[in-house]
Formats: sequence, C-alpha cells, structure tokens
Amino acid sequence: MTEALTPLLPGSTLGVLGGGQLGRMFVHQAQAMGYFTAVLDADPTSPAGLVSHHHIQTGYEDPAGLAELARVADAVTTEFENVPAAALAALARQRPVSPAASAVSVAQDRAREKAHFVACGVPCAPHAVIETGQQLAAVSPELLPGILKTARMGYDGKGQVRVKTAADLAAAWEAVGRVPCVLEKMLPLQLECSVIVARGADGAMVHLPVQRNLHRDGILAVTEVYEENMPPALATQAIDASKSVAEGLQYVGVLCVEFFVLQDGSLVVNEIAPRPHNSGHYSQDACDVSQFELQVRTMAGLPLTPPRQHSAAVMLNLLGDLWFAHGDTAQTPAWAKVLALPGTHLHLYGKREAKRGRKMGHLNITAATPGAARATALQAAALLGVAPF
Repeated sequence: MTEALTPLLPGSTLGVLGGGQLGRMFVHQAQAMGYFTAVLDADPTSPAGLVSHHHIQTGYEDPAGLAELARVADAVTTEFENVPAAALAALARQRPVSPAASAVSVAQDRAREKAHFVACGVPCAPHAVIETGQQLAAVSPELLPGILKTARMGYDGKGQVRVKTAADLAAAWEAVGRVPCVLEKMLPLQLECSVIVARGADGAMVHLPVQRNLHRDGILAVTEVYEENMPPALATQAIDASKSVAEGLQYVGVLCVEFFVLQDGSLVVNEIAPRPHNSGHYSQDACDVSQFELQVRTMAGLPLTPPRQHSAAVMLNLLGDLWFAHGDTAQTPAWAKVLALPGTHLHLYGKREAKRGRKMGHLNITAATPGAARATALQAAALLGVAPF
C-alpha cells in the first residue's frame, strides 16, 4: 500500500519507527489530536516509547516487531533517516507508510541524494563520487580543498573529513575504510538555512518559513525565524527548490531541505532529512501549525493548511554539555531563571542521562519583534552558559 484511500480520523493508531526525541514530539502531537500511538524501538527507555500507548521493543529489522507494528498501527512514519528502507518497504505491503522507502533510501545515500538534486535542477556544491581507487585517482584538483563525506550513515557532522590535498584525500578515504564517499568542494559560506515542506498523498504541499541556522561542530545550535531573516528573493528561491526536491521524490510526509548561502549571495542545497528537523522546532510555539502536526496530517491523509507564523522566534538547541558547565558532575541548568524571561518555552526530551554532545532538549523564545526575541535568547544563552550568536 502507498496511501490511505480515506483519511484516518482521530481514534486511529499512528505508528512511528524510532523512539528518539522527534518520535516523542510526534507522539505528543498525535495524542493531542486524539490519536493512539505505537513506537517501535529496541530501547526500553526510549523517549518516545515512554510516552506512547504501545511500545514495541525490537530492532527495526525484526520481522516479529514489524508484524506487531503493522497489526496495531493504521499508518506508519519514521523519525530517523537511517531506519532501514527495507523495513519501510515491508510495512508498506500492509499499511500506508510515509515517507516511502524509495524517498528515504535517497536521503540515506549522499551520492543518490546529489544525483536527485541535479535531476531536479537544484544547484548543489561541485562534487565527485568516490567508490573505487580509479575514481579517487580521477578526482579533479578543482574540488580541493573539500570535505569527504561517507555516502551512508552520516549526520550531525559524523562521517566527514576536511581535506586540502590529494594526499589528504587518499588518507581520509583509507581512514573511513574505503567505503563509498562523496567529495564536496569547500565553498565560501555566508550562512546556512533550511526549509520544511509537507506534502500529502494527493500532491498538496505547504511549507514553514525559511529558517536561518547556526551550526557548531556540525550540530545545529541556533535557529532564527522571522520576517526578512533572509533576503526575500533568496527565501523564495529556497522554498521553490525545496518544493522541487519533494515533488521529484513524490514525497509524502515532512521533509527538511538544508541549504548553504555563499558569500556571493547564491544558494546551493546541502542535504535533505526525510522527517521533522531540529530547525523546525520553533514552530511548536511560534506557528499555528507545527511541523509535528504537519507530520500527523500527512500520514493520516488530513487536509494541509498553510502554517502561519504569529511570533518572531529563536530556537536554542540544548546539549548535555549544559549539565557540565561547572565541572564533571552533572548539575541541573538554571531553568527557573531562564523561564523567568518573557516568551521562553522549554522542551526537554525525557532522556535519563545527560552526556556531552547529546541532544537533551531545546528552548524556543517567541516575541512580538525579531529584536526582542533575539535579546531574550541572548539572555537565556548567558544564563545557560551557551556561546552567544
């Protein structure tokens, strides 16, 4: 099956592969709208599993677990791009699954992803696929310096090595185990942004506003969203490109498309995430329809209404490092002081243990004006010991 013939109304059960924080926020939204939920994740303390009506504690490829998910759920989605596409395909033979395995498999492979961008006419960084020694030897010097990225299983900056010379490139490829990779030319960046689109099985498509992002060590740190956070023409180009990418995949679900804005003002696509995304978390408090409600609507076949942003917003990603700001013993951050600031909205993910580099939650700051949102966000960052932006 590829889609539900009629909408799945509240009272139905919506299933999700993956029990992380994105699954948890999806579960909360689905339950708020009157749905039952089912989570498949092997971790007995997974954030989503702890709050779901059903928690199937198996691996993503376990036949019995997949059969149980298909039995209890009326439709299935995923919160993690590295869920095996084969598991999605198996479920799709029994239940509507969104996004489809074919779309997720493109997002799981940087080489296929780049080829898709080219086919859609969306500009991306100059690059070369490296799967063999011959391809390595044939790399153009014009692609250096560059970033070598493993074709599969890379996220949050993982599986990436910066290389300056052909010798660096050869050594880096050896270091990653000679697995299939993509070499991307390093480009002079001005800023990063992203667009979240939602596409229904009927082809209807809506989008959230363009999100301006700041990454640190490959992990999203800050997102700012307000009117004219980017030049209007550039924002329109990013939205149009995102829609082209989704349309080319015949995508159903929520899709995040990430972009680089170069020093000359041009736009290139970086990568896609076939799920809700950190950069869209502000929509929980700054928009009348959040990215997680869009996820529910697309998988249930409900109408898609264009989200309306009613408040300027800044999102701060909260890593486990905050718990260790004063030493090696974990201490609870100063939430009371942070929440005394106007327009602050704390979202913690229910993870049992704080670890450095681990995503523990996010803080949304909303205000009537961009200046007010940014000022409060800077105050919150100072209270938490987060680097200013």
